[in-house]
Amino acid sequence: MNGSINPARSEWDVIVVGGAPPGETISLYSSFAGLSVALVEQDRVGGECLFWACMPSKAMLLPVHARNLAVDLPGMRQLVNGRRVDADAVLARRDEITYNHDDKQSVDLMLSHDVDVLRGRGRLVGPKTVEVSDDGRTREITATQAVVLSPGTDGALPPITGLADARPWRSRDVTNMHEVPRRMVVIGGGVVACEAATWLRGLGVEELTLVFPGERLLEMKEPFVGELVRQAFEADGITVRTGTPVHEVLREKVDDRGIGRTHGDEVTVTVGDGERLVADEVLVATGRVPNSRDIGLEAVGVPTTDRGFVEVDDHLTVPGTDWLYVLGDLNGRALLTHMGKYHARIAGEVIAARAAGKPLDERPFNPYTDQADKDGAPQVVFCDPEVASVGLTEAEALDREIPVEVVERDFAGIDGARLAREHYVGRAKLVIDNSTDTLVGVTFVGSGVSELLHAATVAVVGKVPVSVLRHAVASFPTISEIWLYLLEELRQRRAAA
Repeated sequence: MNGSINPARSEWDVIVVGGAPPGETISLYSSFAGLSVALVEQDRVGGECLFWACMPSKAMLLPVHARNLAVDLPGMRQLVNGRRVDADAVLARRDEITYNHDDKQSVDLMLSHDVDVLRGRGRLVGPKTVEVSDDGRTREITATQAVVLSPGTDGALPPITGLADARPWRSRDVTNMHEVPRRMVVIGGGVVACEAATWLRGLGVEELTLVFPGERLLEMKEPFVGELVRQAFEADGITVRTGTPVHEVLREKVDDRGIGRTHGDEVTVTVGDGERLVADEVLVATGRVPNSRDIGLEAVGVPTTDRGFVEVDDHLTVPGTDWLYVLGDLNGRALLTHMGKYHARIAGEVIAARAAGKPLDERPFNPYTDQADKDGAPQVVFCDPEVASVGLTEAEALDREIPVEVVERDFAGIDGARLAREHYVGRAKLVIDNSTDTLVGVTFVGSGVSELLHAATVAVVGKVPVSVLRHAVASFPTISEIWLYLLEELRQRRAAA
């Protein structure tokens, strides 16, 4: 290993603050370009994604998906016999997936590629200068080329009376749960709420209620998405309370026994017109807020938006500088791990080019500019059924005055879907820009549709004409045949016009 932990030096070419996947990725990119790199992380290298979000949540979701699939397949249904998954075994495997919160493997990867790892909290104190604090000790380090900020986000806590005092579960609790409460209330109707509801019910929560003021689940998606997810949730015994604000949360005795364990006695949640819901634990899943406080932005005159994000240009550079880069959630472009890693690859190319004195190629789809965040960021919601989408919804396209044509249909009748499940429930929609005859948005709902998303992303980002897509033949018998059905319906409609 060539890198070191907390080396006694004060200058590197590149300083990266934040050791989650975007920070890891740009550290490696910079090192591969021959630049010296210091990665500053106050908690664990690997970050929220590895230890607290993506990986633990999917480790709990996949067995639930497998169980639900088995229940809907004759021959497997008899083996499952109505039982839920073995929660203890699932949680044990989750801990293996997250290396029992030990970041040694991530640290070793950095060190093996000549990246130095500095333990501590990093904050800007001047141009290209970062202060690192750890256990009351501080040191200043400087960068010759670039400082990269990627501190991520934290779960939002809405101003509901009594909520903070009740010490509710937040995202880290539910992804690292160590016991399964019998009764739970989930406040929220977005991605985290829907995914958490899926594994909570699957792991054995008996009484589970989602409550939120919005009119449908996953409101930023196409309208049919939330309706299909709601129907599936209710069929699985989950209560969904849309259009229902939360007024107060009360817990008489708080006993915070640590992350993922109930934080006291039962909780009373007052909702709607004064109705009281009683549960053993309450989960807050109402969005994320950027970690932009106390990272020294004011020291270099960098403002934040009213939501706390830092705006960047398409090189991921803070406007007015050629040395400060902001990646991942903090720039507010797309709060997704894979997009943060994409940002890191772009910024890594830019830093290397600038360090070598090379001009930045301004042609479309060059390696130096962020193209994918321009309506090309894919997202999967791993509830059951899955939701996979990329680009614009029909409503978003109309708001931009794009001449829109849409085609949508259920998966019903598609042989691949009939094989996948006895009662496959799902729907797909294409949003087409008629002026260019290219896709600007695609949405799928159904079992296994996450594996359809990359093809849709290529079509949207690559602006592949519909006439070309007709020649991309879907294999039989797979759920990918939904493409054939959608495009054939579109052809017939146009022929009849």
